[in-house]
Amino acid sequence: MYVVLVYDIAQDKNGQKRWSHVYKICKKYLSHIQNSVFEGEISKVQITKMQQELKPYIDKELDSVIIFKSRQERWLDKEFWGKEDDATDFFL
Repeated sequence: MYVVLVYDIAQDKNGQKRWSHVYKICKKYLSHIQNSVFEGEISKVQITKMQQELKPYIDKELDSVIIFKSRQERWLDKEFWGKEDDATDFFL
């Protein structure tokens, strides 16, 4: 499945340290496209694994993680408004 993951980590209560952990875990599974936004192909098993890894670093009272799911990237209509970053393009 194709997902877009966005997160917002509060900067109080050790937030910078939590943000760093969340960023590194998401980077293992998805492509970083902008600030706190990741996207990519991922299996249900990998989503569950990523969620378990993120769990200790997400404060349910302060932080937010949202995953938008689609069957495939082609079903997602993506538009860039402003600067278009080529971070999602991979050239060999």
